[in-house]
Amino acid sequence: MKVMVLGDTPGLDGLTLAERDDPGQPGAGMIRVRIEGSSLNYHDLGVATGKMPSAPGRVPLSDGAGVVEAVGDGVSEFAVGDRVVSCFFPDWQDGAPTVGDFSRTPGDGIDGFAQEHVVLPATAFTRAPEGYDAVEAAAITTAGLTAWRALVVDGRLKAGDRVLLLGTGGVSIWALQIAKAMGAVVAITSSSDEKLARARELGADFTLNYREHQDWGARVRDWADGRGVDHVVEVGGPGTLAQSIEAVRVGGHISLIGVLTGTGGEVPTAALMGKQARLQGLIVGSRREQQDFVRAIEATGIRPVIDRRFEMAELADAFAFEAGASHFGKIGVAW
Repeated sequence: MKVMVLGDTPGLDGLTLAERDDPGQPGAGMIRVRIEGSSLNYHDLGVATGKMPSAPGRVPLSDGAGVVEAVGDGVSEFAVGDRVVSCFFPDWQDGAPTVGDFSRTPGDGIDGFAQEHVVLPATAFTRAPEGYDAVEAAAITTAGLTAWRALVVDGRLKAGDRVLLLGTGGVSIWALQIAKAMGAVVAITSSSDEKLARARELGADFTLNYREHQDWGARVRDWADGRGVDHVVEVGGPGTLAQSIEAVRVGGHISLIGVLTGTGGEVPTAALMGKQARLQGLIVGSRREQQDFVRAIEATGIRPVIDRRFEMAELADAFAFEAGASHFGKIGVAW
């Protein structure tokens, strides 16, 4: 079967389309899935470029969706023909976070989904949302579930809450759709007026070009009746955190999920204490949370925004497109 693998040296030039043995039939508790699509995440780009080191020959991509082709003994949750989608942390089934690294994350510590067939434990998948194609389903694994956990699981989002989102990448656009579906009021930032216009089409209530307004935190706070927003989905990291703290209300919630501006930097602790805000780091979510998210998708009718789709053999081009940061929402890979 065809697979994409990392080269011996880091970099997109090393990505190679290769042939590997078919994984065969599933054993007890396992399922065989024909993978039909994936989506790209910042984490995948880091692995592919070597910024997040992985093993040579690793099959990349943490997201994967497709159709069940066979089930092993003892599997009752899935049947042949079911559409399924992978879990970012296949060993984190439920409860409080138990995972602090990527040693068991597909496409990083173990082989990912840039391949035609996999045989894995049934618990490494959930049911895909009804009516989603493979690329749309794959978009929930990392970006979608991260946004869901940030706002709903950890943030306890409710109708009427004010939410601030940074940028228009996969997590932020998912968060925009989730927040609007649940009756929240949303502000979003970008350096592109064109992208801000598209965000308004999706329901954004207040948009701000952060390059034109470097005091965007204060402007968002003033927009929120001078009180500040209830939730911030912080994808920038240390370079944007001070402005996010400026924007949040006293007692508000900041979900720290990104490191786009770097992995280290100053935290304005006095400002954070003054706001008495909850600053919470998080990485994706559990299988149970993904199952809840799938039900919410079906109840609300949300569909992910897929900017562009590539073929598996074009994976290096897809990553280069992602690195250019011109996309809006998610980037898909289909085969």
